[in-house]
Amino acid sequence: MNSSPPSRRSVLRWGAGATGALATLPALTACGQTVGAARTTRQAATRPGQKVNLVFWTWVPMQKTVDLWNRTHPDIHVEMQTIPQNVQGGYQKMHASLTAGNPPDLAQVEYHELPGFMLVNGLTDLSAYGADELRDSYVPWQWNQGVFDGRVRTIPQASGPMGLFYRKDLFEKWGIETPATWAEFEQAARVVKARGGGARLCTFAPNQPSWFAAMCWQRGARWIRTEGDDWIVDMNSDLSREVADFWERMVRDDLVFVGPDMSSAWFRQVQTGQISAWVGPQWGDAMLRSNAPGTKGKWRVAPLPQWTRGDNASANWGGSSTAILQGTRHPREALRFAHWVNTDPEAVDLNISVGYGWPAAAGVFRGSALDKPDPFFGGQRYNDVFTASDRAIDTSWKWSPTTDADFAQFGDAFGAAMAGGGSLAATLAGAQKNTVDNLLAKGLKARSA
Repeated sequence: MNSSPPSRRSVLRWGAGATGALATLPALTACGQTVGAARTTRQAATRPGQKVNLVFWTWVPMQKTVDLWNRTHPDIHVEMQTIPQNVQGGYQKMHASLTAGNPPDLAQVEYHELPGFMLVNGLTDLSAYGADELRDSYVPWQWNQGVFDGRVRTIPQASGPMGLFYRKDLFEKWGIETPATWAEFEQAARVVKARGGGARLCTFAPNQPSWFAAMCWQRGARWIRTEGDDWIVDMNSDLSREVADFWERMVRDDLVFVGPDMSSAWFRQVQTGQISAWVGPQWGDAMLRSNAPGTKGKWRVAPLPQWTRGDNASANWGGSSTAILQGTRHPREALRFAHWVNTDPEAVDLNISVGYGWPAAAGVFRGSALDKPDPFFGGQRYNDVFTASDRAIDTSWKWSPTTDADFAQFGDAFGAAMAGGGSLAATLAGAQKNTVDNLLAKGLKARSA
């Protein structure tokens, strides 16, 4: 069966963020763009007993999981190839392979990147190969991230519900109570500056616009919405400026370090206690374990601080799918692997151990590697915090199909503001204009809120 390409008018009727029913995003109008994929998916014939070879691109170190598949599925061999992480070269490599007509069979694609891949017809129509039958195996909101115009285009992998990682020993040393509100978080930062001997509570990372987006998400902002065929961009809202003003005050008052997170320098600060907290995603647990082993037993996890005491709002940072790229000759076999790698209990446990994220598979938490006290976190059942966080995410958030370009420009603007003494809040107006311009450049209808 051939995989029919999406129509240019219906490709962005997107199920992402829907709860119960599919949310409809505007159709992609005929805009004269060339389709990026040089060839379309087609199922190749195989002889009885013939081994099928698949190539899987990812930046998560999942080789043990792939080895398990290969041992237990001798008819389909998967070769995992490690690629640069997301916008650090991974997506450029994927798009180049689509254009050249030699894509891998499968690739890790983050949820916010999926609309961009749809713009270039880069994803296989998995409904044509029976993927709809798998729906009940997954958490609905994550499943819907890959549904466009009612057709399944990717298999959900994992998400990134957020929480507050903090050093319990240092908080006790400095007399800090776990902050329940952002006002208390700011006060904790002032205490660390006063008592920490050069330490700071955390780092503000201008290189992470997706993290800043999550902070605005939690506050209740909605950067992208739609009206008919129009994309409405609202990054410069009062709620987003409130978040920007908060972090700008933290920076200007020297309450936080400023620099790239998840870098070697950042991990040294984490290891030595110069950083005592991280507002981060569930998959950050593996980052801390592998890069700050000397801090074992000293960390705990708490819910995200709230803007209003008593609220229960969370957000998601990250989250990926296992995509079957347009042009594969083995979509059925690739779909088998994509489903197995994200639902098999042993595979999920292996994936969790390397920072794969919060599983998209329904019902796998209880009894998994996530569901137990953890010595690194002082015996805390810390994933109970992320279970509650996951339930508190407002899943109506939507992404632009130009997120790559939007975030690149946004990150540059944040970095320039920090280097030149500019205002974080002032960058939001420019980011909004850039996003509208990026959408218009794709031939889409777009305007500012």
